[in-house]
Amino acid sequence: MAARAFQLTRDARECEPLASSLCARPSMPPTAPARPTTILVVDDNEANRALARHTLEDEGYRVMTAAGGAEGIAMFEKEHPDCILLDVRMPEIDGFAVCERIRALAGGAPPPVVFLTALRDVETFDRALCAGGDDFVTKPVRPTELVVRVQTALKLGRMGAELREHYDALKRQRDDVLRLQLQKERLMTFVVHDLKNHVNAVDLNAQVLLRDPTLGEEGRRSAAQIKVAARQLGRMVLNLLDISKADEGKLTANRAEVDLDAIIASVTSELELLARERRVTFEVALGQRKVLGDEDLLLRTLANLIENAIRHAPPRSAVRITSTPSASATEVRVADAGPGIAAGMRDRIFEPFVQLDSNDRRATRSGRGLGLTFCRLAVEAQGGRIRIEDANPGAIFVVEIPNEPR
Repeated sequence: MAARAFQLTRDARECEPLASSLCARPSMPPTAPARPTTILVVDDNEANRALARHTLEDEGYRVMTAAGGAEGIAMFEKEHPDCILLDVRMPEIDGFAVCERIRALAGGAPPPVVFLTALRDVETFDRALCAGGDDFVTKPVRPTELVVRVQTALKLGRMGAELREHYDALKRQRDDVLRLQLQKERLMTFVVHDLKNHVNAVDLNAQVLLRDPTLGEEGRRSAAQIKVAARQLGRMVLNLLDISKADEGKLTANRAEVDLDAIIASVTSELELLARERRVTFEVALGQRKVLGDEDLLLRTLANLIENAIRHAPPRSAVRITSTPSASATEVRVADAGPGIAAGMRDRIFEPFVQLDSNDRRATRSGRGLGLTFCRLAVEAQGGRIRIEDANPGAIFVVEIPNEPR
């Protein structure tokens, strides 16, 4: 036993120099922290730069900003960012020239360039592609969309060469689709503006005819029908314009105190002839007569909803229009006794060009598929909400307008 203890002691003493040398060995230097992904924002608008910086910094990116093209090129040469957000319209050097210059400086491995612009047209899009842009985003840009576009651009920038050919093919297809979309929007804008002028002329001439004392009863009835049809077509034109604005994030509401009684009186007066032809009456009971909203948007919203109710109400029934106040909002209800709307369709019916399935026993309503889309966008622009309730029978469209701005 003593010999065994002596052997363990000797082994321990022999290991001491080795242990000492291991402890004395200098430690490995710590790994240098990875360089944060750097984004360069080039925009002459201070508010746009601030929005992009705060949005991307919240996601962990390192963000540099430049107030002009020359400054952006200088920052690129110095910092070599991983992605560039580039405005198009800037003094001295525009975004296209900046992109071309950066591409030339970067050589064979340029960083992705995302163009940000308020110019949503085919010419600007094509120039951005020719300059070497990787993506094209129209202002105003939602923060979430900005983050997603940057993440996508960075991922594509890191993509291996073996996938580059497939990516280029997909990018060409995407660019072709976006170009067609821009062409469609431009065509719709031209058509809508031209229609607006002609519709206004028809409406004006119908009003002139109605003031003519020599016009007979039959002629007066025809002129009144022309006036109603022109007003309805005019609302459709304005709805198309506002839907287009909403798609671009430009539909805004000018909220002020609005006389709800006067709006409903105006709408029911305009639609009285249509209601009489369909043998439908109006029942109005307003518990709240003043709301905080945009008068034009609210008038056209209620006109769409009341006209929709008239068209689906059975003969000898009433369209009921009520308003009720609450602590935080005013709810305006438009109810009819026609075919109801199935619960599963009550959200989808507000989407563009969606009509109810005719195979559904309750879903016998039809329409052009844009009026209710406009209603949702117009109500949301005022900070409110729109929903559908069951009237048993029929449907109730509920417009909720907040008492305070949201």
